[in-house]
Amino acid sequence: MTPATMRGPAAVVASVGSALPPGIVSNEDLTTRLDTTDQWIRSRTGILRRHVAGADQSTADLAVRAATRALTSSNPEQVEALVVATTTPDRCCPATAPAVASRLGLTGIPAYDLAAGCTGFLYALATAAGLIAADTARTVLVVGADRLASLPDPDDRTTVPLFGDAAGAVLLRNGNADEQGALGPMILGSDGTGADLIQAAHPGALHMDGADVFRHAVDRMSTASRQAATATGWDLADIDRLVPHQANSRITSFVARQLGVPEDRQLGNVAEVGNTGAASIPLLLAHATADGRLKPGHRTLLTAFGAGLTWGAVTLTWPDLSRTDLPEGPGHDR
Repeated sequence: MTPATMRGPAAVVASVGSALPPGIVSNEDLTTRLDTTDQWIRSRTGILRRHVAGADQSTADLAVRAATRALTSSNPEQVEALVVATTTPDRCCPATAPAVASRLGLTGIPAYDLAAGCTGFLYALATAAGLIAADTARTVLVVGADRLASLPDPDDRTTVPLFGDAAGAVLLRNGNADEQGALGPMILGSDGTGADLIQAAHPGALHMDGADVFRHAVDRMSTASRQAATATGWDLADIDRLVPHQANSRITSFVARQLGVPEDRQLGNVAEVGNTGAASIPLLLAHATADGRLKPGHRTLLTAFGAGLTWGAVTLTWPDLSRTDLPEGPGHDR
């Protein structure tokens, strides 16, 4: 999709937050019940462990915790809208977002869910930026939250190791397009002819065509990233930090290679958390800000691919979030 020229105020990142459930499942844990090995999982996914929510932890629980961190760190006077990107809402109806808003003390604001697979967070950023540009809201809280560990067949050794549970949140405020933290042109796309490549009719019934998903993910993320950089006026060599959706390390490595982004400019945490769906990018942003890999002034490119098929990319220059109440990294934001 060709990016539209944004009118009105720009959407600026004001704070970030994240949440991981306390349960950790290592590769060794999986070998006790699946026909697999730690080496097999590592070599194909780059994943060492993943956080898994307990039966008493909902998607809303994770979303509230991540959002609370983002709100505590920024102390906004008022949040005027909430968008929750998720593939795993707590119920088919009603949406998860109004309950999250209520628990945050934000009753009365517009709050809605958005489903776009693992690209959901970028789609949510785009809709939030639209609300700000239209002057419908001055501050919008965007949360990506998923409990993807519940989707695979528990006996499927090819998909169980991939997924974890988490939430990440970003608070956007109205601001100027030329300031640090302002979102650049949004590149979004979809292709419903590939809907069957990643699908789950209900928990425990996830089906994924790994080879085709890999091919589409690398192609779509690479293309969207180039388009976003061009629309911003950046050369690919200008990118200081590439923040790809953490599907698995082989996909992110191939995308980086396609874009010519060296390893020291790539951010990742898939080894510690697995594929966390719509939570993936905001979770990584929070962790990389906390541990110093993502610094103010870094020219940053976010890109994702997910079920649908959906994909997207956006650029921004990372702002100074030194006052943000962030965890130290995976395992510290529970």
